[in-house]
Amino acid sequence: MSELPKSLEEAIAQSRIATQAALADGCTRLQVEYLFPELKMMLVAADFLPMFADYGSRLKIFFADAGAAALARREWADTPYKIEDIGTGRATPVGSKVQPEDEIFLFITPTAVEVPQMEKLCQEIGDRPIVLLNPRLEDAGTVGIGYAGRQTRQRFISTIESSYYLRPVDDETAVFRCYPSLWEVWVEKDGDYQKITELPNRPSGDELDLILMKQSQTGTDSTPAKKPSVFKSLQRFLKALSS
Repeated sequence: MSELPKSLEEAIAQSRIATQAALADGCTRLQVEYLFPELKMMLVAADFLPMFADYGSRLKIFFADAGAAALARREWADTPYKIEDIGTGRATPVGSKVQPEDEIFLFITPTAVEVPQMEKLCQEIGDRPIVLLNPRLEDAGTVGIGYAGRQTRQRFISTIESSYYLRPVDDETAVFRCYPSLWEVWVEKDGDYQKITELPNRPSGDELDLILMKQSQTGTDSTPAKKPSVFKSLQRFLKALSS
């Protein structure tokens, strides 16, 4: 049974276990999302990377651009992982970035702009597993993506499964998924967070509104598991990361 984490550090640890479980079950296209503002993704990614320790140089890491890839090569100079940029808008042949010896691929914070190039990369990758860490593929504010681009993005997103998802909707509500558990909605009550429902798929905004409306009208007769105020802890952790 998955439990709402008490800190970002605990969330990252949970996500590593959930992603390893999904990979062991044969899932090959996964994403991990911690949807909080002002995350320092290099630090978060560094905490996530231990799950790939057994792969060594057989892990290839992709960043959205050459600058981020160069920074990672400097900061992670003592790791065996191979680091590339996705190469959006560049003439470098896609195939040159994916080698036969690469066994697993990690894309760090790719955005909707990179989807066409990512799709080409994934054609080269084939059945080998990929993990997307905090992707921003559904950013409705992305400029310059027409109908064809949106279709490409939606087609690509439909092939990916969430192994971990944690999003505070507001100060009192969270949507949570930790593979292999179902999607869950948690609500704060009397200083604790309670799980109020489980769903087979991620709830849309309208579905979440209906769930919360029903909850506010009827309450809950069950006694779900209670956890400390996770978001107060996460806010402290985020402040520590930013200092």
